[in-house]
Amino acid sequence: MVHDSTDNPDDARARKSQRVATADARPQETSGEASRETAPPDLDPATTGGDDEDDARLPDILEESGAIGEEPLATGHEAIERAVRLAPTSPGVYRMLSANADVLYVGKAKNVKKRLSNYARQSAPLPARILRMIAATVTVEIVSTITETEALLLEANLIKQLRPRFNVQLRDDKSFPYILITGDHWAPQILKHRGAQTRPGRYFGPFASAGAVNRTITALQRAFLIRSCTDSFFESRSRPCLLYQIRRCAGPCTREIDFPGYTTLVREATDFLSGKSQAVKQELAGEMEKASGELEFESAALYRDRLAALSAIQSQQGINPRTVEEADVFAIHQDGGFSCVEVFFFRTGQNWGNRAYFPRAEKTYTPEEVLGSFLAQFYDDKPPPKTILLSHEIEESELLANALSIKAGHKVEVITPKRGEKKELVTHALTNAREALGRKLADTATQSRLLDAIATTLSLPHAPKRIEVYDNSHIQGTNAVGAMIVAGPDGFVKNQYRKFNIKSEGITPGDDFAMMREVLERRFKRLINPPEESATKAKDDDFPQWPDLVIIDGGRGQLNAVREIFTNLGLTQVSLMSVAKGPDRDAGRETLFMPEREAIKLEPRDPVLYFIQRLRDEAHRFVIGSHRKLRKKDIREAGLQEIPGIGPSRKRALLHHFGTLKEIERASIVDLGKVPGVSAESARRIFDYFHSQPG
Repeated sequence: MVHDSTDNPDDARARKSQRVATADARPQETSGEASRETAPPDLDPATTGGDDEDDARLPDILEESGAIGEEPLATGHEAIERAVRLAPTSPGVYRMLSANADVLYVGKAKNVKKRLSNYARQSAPLPARILRMIAATVTVEIVSTITETEALLLEANLIKQLRPRFNVQLRDDKSFPYILITGDHWAPQILKHRGAQTRPGRYFGPFASAGAVNRTITALQRAFLIRSCTDSFFESRSRPCLLYQIRRCAGPCTREIDFPGYTTLVREATDFLSGKSQAVKQELAGEMEKASGELEFESAALYRDRLAALSAIQSQQGINPRTVEEADVFAIHQDGGFSCVEVFFFRTGQNWGNRAYFPRAEKTYTPEEVLGSFLAQFYDDKPPPKTILLSHEIEESELLANALSIKAGHKVEVITPKRGEKKELVTHALTNAREALGRKLADTATQSRLLDAIATTLSLPHAPKRIEVYDNSHIQGTNAVGAMIVAGPDGFVKNQYRKFNIKSEGITPGDDFAMMREVLERRFKRLINPPEESATKAKDDDFPQWPDLVIIDGGRGQLNAVREIFTNLGLTQVSLMSVAKGPDRDAGRETLFMPEREAIKLEPRDPVLYFIQRLRDEAHRFVIGSHRKLRKKDIREAGLQEIPGIGPSRKRALLHHFGTLKEIERASIVDLGKVPGVSAESARRIFDYFHSQPG
């Protein structure tokens, strides 16, 4: 998207931007991103401490049953034969369903009747995976399409929605972040953006992770001095902020730089992100030499620092291709029954990051089969580049290229290079895929040993696949929040974390027992009686929803209180443990408590104790972060909501004008009266509120 971002400041201030976020999806699609971010009303999903994407989890290996019974196989063949008699000879998509109406497999075909006939032949030599699928099939549903290209796109969409057991599944699929230089203000802002690209401006991406975007934006601020503040903060400034003082902003808010000068900075940043990095660096180097020759050493030093920031961006990007302008590189490596697909993003001749995926697939799938299915799902909700480079030749590369070309509105090439720089890029991606899978397998093996050890130490019936740790935080009962973190065979599972805003009005401030009771009751009542949509999502997820072990922070008293809650809820299969801090809160001297058992003391260097400490500390970090967000919001509004006659509109106007509550406190009656919508009487009330309170 390209928009003019050089409006006249007077015209821009007279025009208020309107932004409407719309879902860009086909009628039959559902947004996976939206479904991931939608949570039950009493189980609020919360972000982790950072913005970086979490490493994808290794999928569970599907268990292969032994012999396939003749009777189920005959029943499956009969069901497919019935479908063959009614199947069209045109392109389409078919779904194989089990007795419970679960979708087992989604496939597409140029001739649906012919494809299903291959499954119906009882004498045909088929892989064990296909035979197991046929044996479980009781009915087949068919959707006709006009072209095979439409069938490919529909197949990918249905696989992502329905998550069939026998298909390759793209897991941990998240939207990618972009850099946006806005175009709806006379002084454009640079920021990170996700989701629909509805706001006017220039979008650059995708980047592999939010961390890569944040680092790039920070360096771009040093290089081009573009503001990152919001429009409301910008309009309320009467003097430059700290970013101006540390030379990360040109200060357009207070006219430290004029409109033409700021427009030049924006143009340079846009050119750099558009691939004209060498031209921009040469221009800055020329300005530096000119300033130095005119003995303007302060200006020369500023240009020097900007050039250093640009060099830092390119050094962080690693390899930058010489001949590849725009491409995504995919390389797949298989080992130990798992697959890893490494993806590199190259835009405007720059490397914008890479990311490893671990799709779910049976061990019998070949690399080509996994990669082909992965690609169709990957681009289901993402714009494809002009070139896609692959490590393995896939069977339907031409069909995929046609489908993506139609979707993107420009020609898309799907290539498996054999020589040259493109081959080098694929080889580099393949090396990363091999190393990423090796690291993940090693981490998983270490985690599995720890889970086996904790099962032995605590006498659990089996190694826990899901551990939940609970903690709560408050300051004298205010802004009370509870939190749950989750760990499993692959470490911390951050997309399963939850925060709980304490809602009960009858809780005595600071009553930790009552807070924990509310958190646990809300969590487990929802597990016992899940809403229909939550039950369906949990059924499709390969990660267990019920915990094998629950850990709380506290001693025997907290343990008994939680045990009583579990008894009232009828929870008898969940193991329970509390962790009491040692004397003087020393790490390594904790005591572990479990129902009807003596207290457990582990050696300070015991790996199990260290593992439990990590779990407890992660829960503490997460709940403290959630509490700080609540407290920050409360502080932002506190003091205004209780003033008579000051409603939401005036509160918003005050905060937009002054920026912070502290600045409102410091303001005089005259300054308060200058805020739009605040009368002289209201200004007096606000001033009296902050300056006439006792204490």
